[in-house]
Amino acid sequence: MKKRIRDYGIRIGDHPAGALNKLTDVPGVRVGHYTVDTEEHKTGVTVILPCEENIFASRLTAAAFVHNGFGKTAGIPQIEELGTLESPIALTNTLNVGKVHDALVDYMVEQCERDGVELTSMNPVVGECNDASLNKITERVIGIPEVRAAIDGACRDFEEGDVGAGKGTTCFGMKGGIGSASRLVELDGKTYVVGVLVQSNFGKTKHFVLDGKPMGELLSGKIEEARKDEGSIMMVVGTDLPVSDRQLKRIIRRAGVGLSRCGSFMGHGSGDIMLGFSTGNVYRKEEDRAVIPAAVMNEAMLDDVFEAAAEATEEAVLNSLAAAHTVTGYKGNTRYSLTDLYLKDL
Repeated sequence: MKKRIRDYGIRIGDHPAGALNKLTDVPGVRVGHYTVDTEEHKTGVTVILPCEENIFASRLTAAAFVHNGFGKTAGIPQIEELGTLESPIALTNTLNVGKVHDALVDYMVEQCERDGVELTSMNPVVGECNDASLNKITERVIGIPEVRAAIDGACRDFEEGDVGAGKGTTCFGMKGGIGSASRLVELDGKTYVVGVLVQSNFGKTKHFVLDGKPMGELLSGKIEEARKDEGSIMMVVGTDLPVSDRQLKRIIRRAGVGLSRCGSFMGHGSGDIMLGFSTGNVYRKEEDRAVIPAAVMNEAMLDDVFEAAAEATEEAVLNSLAAAHTVTGYKGNTRYSLTDLYLKDL
């Protein structure tokens, strides 16, 4: 069983975590991976299924924020314009975005044909990080079968670390990967979830901070240091809070606070991109009313939600590091895990 950052006695923030302390604490959410692990290929795909229904027919509130745009994410313009999500969210490597996009189209066409829903256009959402230091990225080994396998294997208690889209990533010069965390927020006597999943591939080694402790000096000389804050991170925030897309955008922007607490300043060469969805309001494709009801939060009550998003992002990044193994990949390059470098001695 992989250990997470809490298994080493490190607890982030004040808000309680959900039962799994993962994005999938949001009811209805599942996550699946497909991992390619060969001598030359350390890569994969991670797919987030935001609801149990056909998401094209039952669209969710969505938001996106590009903190630093050195990335190749697909699907952001329509989210920005309409404020809704109509496909699963997939994460992969930089050069596989197009093939994963195609795979999501095939999947949704199949789902809609099964459900009797007409589909003539859709907006697949695909994020990426560049894993070329450990993966022969130009061979583009992720396509339709791999995406379908990730979807078929989606579950609530998913793996973290060097799996799926995180197999070949590097974070602060160490082995990065997939990490997740969640926080619970009580409003009007009801408990809501704010969950985060990250694909970590960013950070300058000397800036790494672990629960407020600068770690750069300790890591110096132990690894091939990352001397620039570059490489990218995808941050996916999910919640069951009833919010507008504008409110959701405010919430997901606080993921940047969690990123900074880990030591990032979102450098020039990093694609730091936040995506968010809420299951609190569902927009049915067959709706024929001109005016439809939707619940939104009281704007003055968002502070706890902002804190929750920041805390969950920080812990998700640390979980991506704690759960990762040391990996040797393409051209013999090695990325050492935080566990081997430090956590195992705690």
